[in-house]
Amino acid sequence: MGECDAEAMAAMSATCAEHEKLKPFVGTFKAEVKMWMGPGDPMISTGTMVNSMELGDRYVSHDYVGDPNPGPFPEFKGKGFFGYNTIDKRFEGLWIDNASTMMMTEQGQVDATGKVWEMVGQMTDPGSGQPMRKRSVTTVHDDNSHTMEMFFQVGDGPEMKNMEINYKRA
Repeated sequence: MGECDAEAMAAMSATCAEHEKLKPFVGTFKAEVKMWMGPGDPMISTGTMVNSMELGDRYVSHDYVGDPNPGPFPEFKGKGFFGYNTIDKRFEGLWIDNASTMMMTEQGQVDATGKVWEMVGQMTDPGSGQPMRKRSVTTVHDDNSHTMEMFFQVGDGPEMKNMEINYKRA
């Protein structure tokens, strides 16, 4: 950061109108998760997501616990953060869970309505070892429900929908 610039430091820590757009995600939500591992019908699981504002309303903290199920992730748990970076003028997200050892990050924007976020990140495809593009689209339907869709693209291949999570306020 070079020399300490008090004005720049104050601007960096200030919240803005974009942070207010995070508030519909706060609360406890029941989740229905559809996950496609290939062609055919998706695996379906359920769980609970508890979201709270943290660190002076700068970030939404996610705490997810999946309901016990017979699938490949019988005791799924995940945590994440979502916020707005006032320096780079973008939303940013971080997600970790017990189904992998990677920290998934993504960056993006919300549309003019304030209801549709499109976020993009990159990770390594566990099957091929190639770079894989991750795109997620989160749509706020109302104060009590939102949907997150996740798409992956390996190399120059087609983008494929891998996951859809429907959240309803509990």
